[in-house]
Amino acid sequence: MSEPYLLAASLLTGLTIPASALPQIPRLPEGSLSLLDLVQGFQFHDIEKPSHQEIALPEFSDRTLLDLAQGFQSYETEKMASKEIALPEFSDRTLAKSGKSSISRKITSKNSSSTPIKSSFNFQPAKARSVPASGSELYQHRIASLRSGQIYTRTNDYENLASARNLHKTSKLTYQDWKSLLAMEANAVTKGQGANRLSVLVGDSLSLWFPKEKLPTGKLWLNQGISGDTSQGVLKRLSAFSSTKPDAIYVMIGINDLRKGATDKSILLNLHRIIHNLRQSHPSSQIIVQSILPVRSQRIANSRIRHINTQIALIARKQGANYLNIHNWFTDLDGNMRSELTTDGLHLSRAGYEVWQSALEQIETRVAQRQLIIDN
Repeated sequence: MSEPYLLAASLLTGLTIPASALPQIPRLPEGSLSLLDLVQGFQFHDIEKPSHQEIALPEFSDRTLLDLAQGFQSYETEKMASKEIALPEFSDRTLAKSGKSSISRKITSKNSSSTPIKSSFNFQPAKARSVPASGSELYQHRIASLRSGQIYTRTNDYENLASARNLHKTSKLTYQDWKSLLAMEANAVTKGQGANRLSVLVGDSLSLWFPKEKLPTGKLWLNQGISGDTSQGVLKRLSAFSSTKPDAIYVMIGINDLRKGATDKSILLNLHRIIHNLRQSHPSSQIIVQSILPVRSQRIANSRIRHINTQIALIARKQGANYLNIHNWFTDLDGNMRSELTTDGLHLSRAGYEVWQSALEQIETRVAQRQLIIDN
């Protein structure tokens, strides 16, 4: 891929696009929000802007966690090597480049410390890459993790998948089953978070199947995705994690609304309410609303998705939330989902999740930097 294209793409989205993840040069579709992103970049609306100086990437590391009142087993984890990623170019309204600041040294020092962080969780880095073969197996895997006093995003795949396969559920899993599981996981995180940072994924099957080993490290993650869910469904279950204390909440929802015949107005109204409710229940958290991804299907027009994304950006800005446009990272020359990034025209392949992972890593860097500024 040519360097000029990579530069243009990174400017359009406000993030650094991994060259290996984008082998094609997409034509930006008509009505795309990318020009708006070029002007405003990715914004944080509810905290004071830092001074214009370079802030180095935090060097996260896994640390020993102490056992607290819940009685979960605690032990020392293996230290993971720091993974260096490119500093995202958001806009001149966020962070400009210059010399390394004292803030960068504080980030490195704070996150490289060997001082234990108190938590009730068995905080194991996910090492194996065994993937659940079905939604039922994923569900049982997560139940098994909870029973062992762990959060599934931080467990060893082989061990807990083996346990999950020994569990049997006679009836088909229902939407209520998943809601109950997500509520239990949120409750566990509330009790066991301690001083650890937390981010939450909220959405449908795209969020549900986000590979846990691709989630940015150095913090806890709570996955609140349910397969087939809609904006109305998400709106009704926000209370499940209302007691958690995340520093960032990532919302991606709307594609199933379109599949089920919902109107643009209903989708946007629900998203307006979702953002409003999250701002009320998590006033200190960064609410990050992500664009609806393109599809490769005759049933849903990508031009309609782009139009809705434009409106979502306006709603997020009005509500004081953040909008993350990654739609164009996934498009081909015709504005459809790129074939190598999807398994069926809607759901993401492993390569698709790697593109999304790159965006999350870069945003998480910004979230960590701003949180450090607030704390100091």
